[in-house]
Amino acid sequence: MAVSCLLAACATAPPASAFELFGLTFFGDKEEATPQVEVPDPLPYSVKLTVSDGNEELRTALEAASILISQKDSPPSGEAGLIARAVSDFERLVGRLFIDGRYGATIDIRLAGERLEAALETGDLPDVRPVPVTIAVEAGPVFSFGDAAIRGTDGGALEFAGLNDPASFGLVKGDSAGSRKILTAENAIADKLKAEGYPLAEVVNREVIADHDTDTLDVTLIVDPGREATFGAVTVEGTEVTDPAFVAEYAVIPTGSRYDPEALKKAEKRLNDLGIFSSVRIVEGDSLGPNGSLPITIQVSERKRHVIGVGANWSSSEGFGLEGYWRRRNLFGAGELLSVEGSVGRIGNESVSDMEYALRVAFEKPGAFGPMTDFTASVGAKQENPDAYLSRSISADAFIRHRFNEQVTGRVGTELYYAEEEDVFGKHDYFLVGIPADIRYDSRDDILNPTKGIFTTLFGEPAYDVRNSDVMFFLRGDFSTYRALGEAKRFVLAGRVAAGSIIGPDLQDIPASRRYFLGGGGTIRGYAYRNVGPRLNGEVTGGRSFILASGEVRFKITDTIGAVGFVDAGNAFATMYPDFSENLRVGVGAGLRYFTPVGPLRLDVAVPLDPGKDDPSFAVYVGLSQAF
Repeated sequence: MAVSCLLAACATAPPASAFELFGLTFFGDKEEATPQVEVPDPLPYSVKLTVSDGNEELRTALEAASILISQKDSPPSGEAGLIARAVSDFERLVGRLFIDGRYGATIDIRLAGERLEAALETGDLPDVRPVPVTIAVEAGPVFSFGDAAIRGTDGGALEFAGLNDPASFGLVKGDSAGSRKILTAENAIADKLKAEGYPLAEVVNREVIADHDTDTLDVTLIVDPGREATFGAVTVEGTEVTDPAFVAEYAVIPTGSRYDPEALKKAEKRLNDLGIFSSVRIVEGDSLGPNGSLPITIQVSERKRHVIGVGANWSSSEGFGLEGYWRRRNLFGAGELLSVEGSVGRIGNESVSDMEYALRVAFEKPGAFGPMTDFTASVGAKQENPDAYLSRSISADAFIRHRFNEQVTGRVGTELYYAEEEDVFGKHDYFLVGIPADIRYDSRDDILNPTKGIFTTLFGEPAYDVRNSDVMFFLRGDFSTYRALGEAKRFVLAGRVAAGSIIGPDLQDIPASRRYFLGGGGTIRGYAYRNVGPRLNGEVTGGRSFILASGEVRFKITDTIGAVGFVDAGNAFATMYPDFSENLRVGVGAGLRYFTPVGPLRLDVAVPLDPGKDDPSFAVYVGLSQAF
């Protein structure tokens, strides 16, 4: 006995919602309750579903698929509405049984004792209220795959792209023949062909034969690969301020090259990373040109050009910190960004004149030297006032930044840095001219809350102090890695190692603001802010080298609440390279996380295990995002 099957899948996107925290609503309006629509002549009913073999797991799955059950509290309109709901339910239950590979099942739906078929013919139901509805399912056996084949529209075998092996697409003889496996195979076949340069490939037909004597399912998929294609002309739609030619160039879709869906995914990511579009959609043409080229359309929607942002952090050892910025996106219509950024730190720990201040104006031009190379420049002024020193500085820099691939980015530039400083060594002025460069690798899945991947940076800068005729070289490396335990990602192990060295003159001849200090929220939690390092007359001087290591165990208690246990260890040294004969300072602690759409809110409490002068007995830190 043979039956033909219609397999379908659908997906619904969840509605966008506001972000509400502590009774305040951000990024949207509070959702209002959906108004109830009155149904004319509502017909109440009761419903019960049974499965013949007592399979509770299957019964639960069928109840979840049944709209007669899920919408029981929303009565349909009259008898016709109930009959229509039962017909729809029959189709849904058949589809759910097919997912389990049960192609010999029977479903008997009765409305007030009337079989569904009879109710459809008459349109009438017995006068019983509420209407008793029963669903009796004879599950039948689970079918397994028999013969499977993938053929072209001419009936011949397809030998390229591995299409001669149905098992490689999940159609394995003897395995349970769930309908989702067939749908998955169809999608995998189309994706495989598209990856081979056939953008219009599709499965145009499926032949499914169920043998009820052997409980097997034979499947033949008919595939039309279409023609091999190249990328054709690229057009841009939806721009208002942005130059369409810039969008097309920055997307780096290689016109004339063989079609590759990965190139389109990368193009979409590049355009999204510009930050000037609220949406980016790349639409492929539905037919090829005479020369086999596929036209591509980039559809964009531009974001608001002016942005204002604020942020705050607090720790018991550093006080409050506030920061804010104003940004003008798409300054000249080619993705340029102008930023004015300011911050105030150590609020509450110092007098107004002795707090820490910073002001910076930055400009960024993406695609300045080709789509993969950007230009950035900035000027800034800063006052730093940890307990160890006071520094007032102005600086200017310019960089060329190149993206080698999706994970690797490098920069090289020039820097001017003038500082007036006072520390344990006295008062000094410095004027550094440097050539900073760095390279970074980033494979994290989430910048603010990573659960897997690696983030590492290597920074180096040769610099000449014009005022004091000193040459120095700054070097720093930082490596972080993340690993989730289990598919649910409720437990995450995070680790970080960093080290640095300053090669050059004596310690007092290096600007204090450029020496290495540890202690505080970004390094060794529990210790006072920048209070770990070599000392002179009991005062921290900062070091010419440092080493730092941190480890965290992060776990989610609920979808919105998490907890963290952590240990930080490190030290800064007066020597040019880390002196491992000296003890490392260790801080341990725990924290809570509240996960929001913009990243986790962080509350950490840390205790120093080897506190020194001016270190607290414990410290508390509050901020946004994970510690590293």
